[in-house]
Amino acid sequence: MSIRQFTKSLLISVTVTLAAAAAQADGIGASLLTQQHPFYNELAKAMTAEAKAKSVSLEISIANQDLNKQLADIEDFVVKGVDVIVMSPVDSKGARAAVMRAQAAGIKVITVDVPVEGATVASYIGTDNYAGGVKAGELMAEKLGNKGNVAIIDYPLVQSVVNRVNGFKDAIAKHPDMKIVSIQTGITRAEALAVAQNMLQANPDITGIFGFGDDAALAAAVAVKSAGLTGKVKIIGFDGMPEALAAVDNDPDMAGVIQQFPDQMGKLAVDTAIKIAGGETVPAQQPIIPGVYTKK
Repeated sequence: MSIRQFTKSLLISVTVTLAAAAAQADGIGASLLTQQHPFYNELAKAMTAEAKAKSVSLEISIANQDLNKQLADIEDFVVKGVDVIVMSPVDSKGARAAVMRAQAAGIKVITVDVPVEGATVASYIGTDNYAGGVKAGELMAEKLGNKGNVAIIDYPLVQSVVNRVNGFKDAIAKHPDMKIVSIQTGITRAEALAVAQNMLQANPDITGIFGFGDDAALAAAVAVKSAGLTGKVKIIGFDGMPEALAAVDNDPDMAGVIQQFPDQMGKLAVDTAIKIAGGETVPAQQPIIPGVYTKK
């Protein structure tokens, strides 16, 4: 064989090897909503542990509630050529562009905790938020003796929250002596505190507050105390943060928490991504039923 023939053969061999390597699994890219909430920290921890256990490459990017950051992170995963993208959308509607971009590149997307509006993904993994909202409404009715005025601290940009709030409303609607008198948005704990204070000032006869998440509920508990209403307003949260569970055990105003299981979601997300990368068919919806945590 001449040097030219050897060189040509070597180039062909290298090209084939590189092509084969490109065809192999390049891992999972995950874009998570925030790192400022224990729920997402637990989710990321579970994903990392499962990826390590299954010897799969996993890269996690944190959007920190910035849609533009999330869109950029998804673009980065597309350029890197990951096999599957897992995302918890910052904005259910705004994230549609990221899903479409990934799918256009032949990359399948799994959404976790928060669904995307207007796009079909390979699988959605998350709490059955509507069922959780119903549980919250039923618990509120129980704690208030099926009567009273209640308020909701909301986060309407996120579809999972919309679902849980709708479930809560539907449960309350079954009790004719109960009325929702105020619904306001309070995304961060500081915002939720200000909102709760405004609600209590405008509606001094409020006897119950449903916080879309535990941060909102804990903020409401502070507002109740600062208004001198301790023992008069029942508060229900949603997530299952350790701080909120402890508050349920020790704070008379915290009536309960609808408990999510981010560890289950994280493990299932990685396992589902592995199946997708291997060409398996996965369920379009993988709901996880929430629990109800009340005082021990």
